[in-house]
Amino acid sequence: MTAKQPILQIIDLHAKVEDKEILKGVNLTINGGEVHAIMGRNGSGKSTLSYTLMGHPRYQVTSGKMLYKGQEISEMSPDERAKLGLALAFQYPVAIPGVSVSNFLRATTKAVRGKEIPVKEFRQELKAQMAKLGVKDEFLSRYINDGFSGGEKKRIEILQLSLLKPALAILDETDSGLDIDALKTVSEGINALATPETGILLITHYQRLLNYVQPQFVHVFQDGQILKSGGPDLALELEERGYDWVQPSPAVAAK
Repeated sequence: MTAKQPILQIIDLHAKVEDKEILKGVNLTINGGEVHAIMGRNGSGKSTLSYTLMGHPRYQVTSGKMLYKGQEISEMSPDERAKLGLALAFQYPVAIPGVSVSNFLRATTKAVRGKEIPVKEFRQELKAQMAKLGVKDEFLSRYINDGFSGGEKKRIEILQLSLLKPALAILDETDSGLDIDALKTVSEGINALATPETGILLITHYQRLLNYVQPQFVHVFQDGQILKSGGPDLALELEERGYDWVQPSPAVAAK
């Protein structure tokens, strides 16, 4: 039997913003059914990795490869990547005055799926996902993230992901600004995304999210690269001892 192809392979990835190199040789492989957590200090390059994966125009790949199911995506636009099955939940979701939550979700779902969705079918699917995330009906007529609390913004982000059904979900500090109740609800939504065919990349500062969304792999990010990798216990050690104790894995130290 032929081995299944990884969902994502990042090979010696270097990227810069304007003239500053941020990513300095990232290597990472994510297979279906795997949850990977990336932890690191502010400014270590974690968010740059997420934006580079999604094709943000400010982030320029200078060398290395990003392979999605074996296909190089470095030259693809963000919408092309989204249609393939990549999705990003932002740390700071932006407000879009004048665009209702309902219209936004239907438009993005249609764009990614590449076909019109019957209104009745879409509303049934939407209402089912809203119930799981505790999103009230009144939000459908409100403008996207306009006046929303941090928890409300993150619920809408996860609601969008649940409709898009990405094969690779990238969550950039989704736990930022959440109280404990919102964290539990959002975590349940993230766990619902996890299937044997889906890969999840969690970017976070804190171990608390990992109490609810349990990764198989934890990676410590520092100075634009993965310094050390391990299992779930690595996150607990980071919580207890901080980042200063981390020593690079042999492969990283040999560079």
